[in-house]
Amino acid sequence: MGVAGMLAAQLGATVRAEPGGCLKYGAAGAVGGHVANHHAVLGAATGCVVGMYRRHEYRKEARAKAKLYDQEHPGAKGSYEQKATAYDVEHSTTPGAMQPSGTPNAPGTPNTPPTQPEGPQSGERL
Repeated sequence: MGVAGMLAAQLGATVRAEPGGCLKYGAAGAVGGHVANHHAVLGAATGCVVGMYRRHEYRKEARAKAKLYDQEHPGAKGSYEQKATAYDVEHSTTPGAMQPSGTPNAPGTPNTPPTQPEGPQSGERL
């Protein structure tokens, strides 16, 4: 294995897997823009902006999960990414979703069944 291969393997082991990013979405936007009437530069710029926004939202959610984890475990050590991952594991959530799957309401809100409107229904007669 050459020096370049070892460097790529080392770099691949340390890079975090985050969604979005200017390069990833920009490249996809450039291809899409090229296919759509040769607007590669416009597609790349738009893809870059979308990728930066997606990554910002991902990191914002990770910080919120880390804050919730800190409330449950005072004095916990680690980065916000590690705490967000621990929160995901404890609460059976997936990255990108603050609620456990199958939970219709936000955390902290009571599960109340939907109420029926009062009064005669459209098919009822008085």
